[in-house]
Amino acid sequence: MSQQSLIKVNQNGQYGRQNFTSPPKLDLEVVNQELAQADAHTLVKWGYATFGEGLVMSTSFGIQAAVMLHLVTTVVPNIPVIWVDTGYLPAETYRFAEELTERLRLNLKVYQSSISPARMEALHGRLWAENNADALNRYDQIRKVEPMQRALKELGAKAWLAGLRKDQTDHRKSLNRISQQSGIYKILPILTWNARDIYQYLTAYNLPYHPFFDLGYTTVGDWHSSRPLTAEDENERDTRFHGLKQECGLHLPQTDGQAQSLDSSSL
Repeated sequence: MSQQSLIKVNQNGQYGRQNFTSPPKLDLEVVNQELAQADAHTLVKWGYATFGEGLVMSTSFGIQAAVMLHLVTTVVPNIPVIWVDTGYLPAETYRFAEELTERLRLNLKVYQSSISPARMEALHGRLWAENNADALNRYDQIRKVEPMQRALKELGAKAWLAGLRKDQTDHRKSLNRISQQSGIYKILPILTWNARDIYQYLTAYNLPYHPFFDLGYTTVGDWHSSRPLTAEDENERDTRFHGLKQECGLHLPQTDGQAQSLDSSSL
């Protein structure tokens, strides 16, 4: 399967959108080889040309969220942007989300757990405070994974753009730029970027960091499971989930066997 068979290019050399009632069947090994040297914008263009209205993206409105939000919406301005709001985010995150949504005119789709924070705590306790991976995994399944799976289904997602980078977690080091997760294609435009690339992009387009960056945070999620980076931390993700795991599960395969990997887990 050649790259030309997957995309349409007009006379001006621009990618054209194709409409599909079901996702195309891709030879992932071939596609990853052909797009290995493509820059981030080109990969987003390819994603839209290949999956059309079935292309979505996700954001956590984290420290460097403005990079992917800007990069993707310059190519696909009205792309559905999925935000899983756990109900436990810092006030600064909500204000940052509002700022970026207005500035970039995001087509924001907010999803939350069907169980309110108060109800969850009444039925299951303060799961994040139990200091064990099993409790954190249950928390993540309720507040993050289930809402994301519902969002992908309701929005008819065929492919999902995410801002994962290899230098973030052990799991992410093994990822390809294009893969499949639970039947949906996953596209990672900035997978090989590093902190310098992120800084240069933010500076070039005068984009903001999350306000917690100035407080020493390199990654931020829920208020109860995030803290600033210290000299003792070996990895920036050590500052999340009390150091018990690296991923929240959103970017992990959800087969029965692989679900156990939530403790090496994603946001």
